[in-house]
Amino acid sequence: MNKIYKISVLHVILLVMTFIGLKNHVTILPPILEQVKRDGWASVVLAAVSIFPFLLLMLLIQNKTNQQPLKEWLKEKIGVIGSSIILYSVVGFIFLLAAFTMHETVLWISDTFLNATPQIILLVVYIVVCFLLVSTNIQTIVMTNVLVLFVVVCLGFYVAFVNIQVKDYSLLTPLFEHGFFPVFKGIVYPAAGFIEITLLLFLQHHLKKPIKWFHIAIMIFILSGLTLGPLVGAIVEFGPEEAAKHRYPAYEEWGLVQIGRYIEHMDFLSIYQWLTGTFIRVGLLLFIAADILSISGKRKKIWTYMVPPFFFVSLGLMLVDDTIFLQLNNFEFLVATFIFFFFILLLICILALIFGKKSNKSVRSTRTNNNNTSQESSDTEWTQPDKQ
Repeated sequence: MNKIYKISVLHVILLVMTFIGLKNHVTILPPILEQVKRDGWASVVLAAVSIFPFLLLMLLIQNKTNQQPLKEWLKEKIGVIGSSIILYSVVGFIFLLAAFTMHETVLWISDTFLNATPQIILLVVYIVVCFLLVSTNIQTIVMTNVLVLFVVVCLGFYVAFVNIQVKDYSLLTPLFEHGFFPVFKGIVYPAAGFIEITLLLFLQHHLKKPIKWFHIAIMIFILSGLTLGPLVGAIVEFGPEEAAKHRYPAYEEWGLVQIGRYIEHMDFLSIYQWLTGTFIRVGLLLFIAADILSISGKRKKIWTYMVPPFFFVSLGLMLVDDTIFLQLNNFEFLVATFIFFFFILLLICILALIFGKKSNKSVRSTRTNNNNTSQESSDTEWTQPDKQ
């Protein structure tokens, strides 16, 4: 039996900053800018406020399942067939999430600084590197994340402050010039990032202490900041119309970085941010999949049963035309992600309410029987005659 490594809630928050932060910082910016333009910030704020009450359902699930591995709890409560349908659906969608992130990164690498390198080579190298991380344990992933995240955060603040000289905040006005409909329409895109916090349910048995409501509030607040920073930055630096035309707005902001007259072209620093973010995101997603499949820590099984299917899924995305892929990645897949995890969250919550109550009743009856038994044995002890 594999050892269950425990991590703190602080480490979980830092993981969320990286593996969901990359998506909110990069992937969801183009659709928000295209659909909502200068009022995109309002969609992010409304999405954060709207999703918070639903994510609190995680606390109910956590309490009802007594923070035991969700895969085991589901198998115990709804049987092998029912639990397998839910768990394999989650694993399949996790593979898609990781594959879309992988292909988006490979596509960006090919378009920016490795134009002559075949994408298949980039894909193979990055898959090997990510699965080296997957083959470890949650503590190794956490420690690696802490090390790389510190530099990522420093570079983020660096580009934000240096580019103040080219920012024009008057471009954020007039507010709601196209009404409120585009704002409400754009809520689903940042919500698709926030809803991925649901994946922490499948890591709950790795936590030293249960997650509280304010932990979820902190995660949403940080993710909102990671979204609003480059979103507002792109609008005030390029203007809403020009920003909407950029494929990678967060990367384009690095092209404006300039210190004095002689220090410029510092966009190479964004390479570290993006590659480390993808490394942690793909590694953690696939680790969750391995944990659900009960093969985490088993290197041979991970490389045998997970690498080939993930490679072919990623290869299949490479065969899709770039324009079609970007349309899928920026719009349809984001909506599908929100719908899927929202449905999974509600489904597990309903199961927890149904079977959690039964579990509590059985626990109470067991405790009552135990108390009665101990009381009877105590009475017997006191009524036994002294053999002396």
